[in-house]
Amino acid sequence: MTKTAPERMQETDVIELLIAQHGVIRNMFDDVEQAAPDKRKEAFTRLVRMLAVHETAEEEILHPFARTAMDGGSAVVDDRLQEENEAKQLLQQMDQAGVDAPDFMENLQVLRAAVEAHARAEERYEFSKIIQHTSEAQRRALGAGVKAAEAMAPTHPHPGVESATKNVLMGTPMAMMDRVKDVIRKAMKKD
Repeated sequence: MTKTAPERMQETDVIELLIAQHGVIRNMFDDVEQAAPDKRKEAFTRLVRMLAVHETAEEEILHPFARTAMDGGSAVVDDRLQEENEAKQLLQQMDQAGVDAPDFMENLQVLRAAVEAHARAEERYEFSKIIQHTSEAQRRALGAGVKAAEAMAPTHPHPGVESATKNVLMGTPMAMMDRVKDVIRKAMKKD
């Protein structure tokens, strides 16, 4: 099973880091799909966390940069934010309903298709242009920013908080609440 803390990944170039995370996310979907029923919740919890921190970091660091660094950046970012919001809404519903919900596996396939299409669109329309408009040093600086944002990001989806401003204003309190809830859930599971 895939286990990782995205903020501890070795890649330093922001594009290499985010593309590597897209690969990890695909593997995590496989883990959830292939998990035995008694292990599915654990695998899904890891996927939820990865998606939440990954998207938050993109929203706080990469998208604001892309808006100003590339021609037509605002339109490209707006399209990605719309995709992210739709995926977050489904992910939040699934997270609240749990892995035992009768439509879980069906929703997982819908979520996977949406997340993979979103990742392809980012790589094609956003990442490729960022590479053209940045130096290696800039991409390393953005990579450090993404890792820092991931370390402080909420661990569950929060639809409607897709802008850098909303993430900065609301992200830290939500992250703190998410992380406290995660600790409580983990402690209750051990009893």
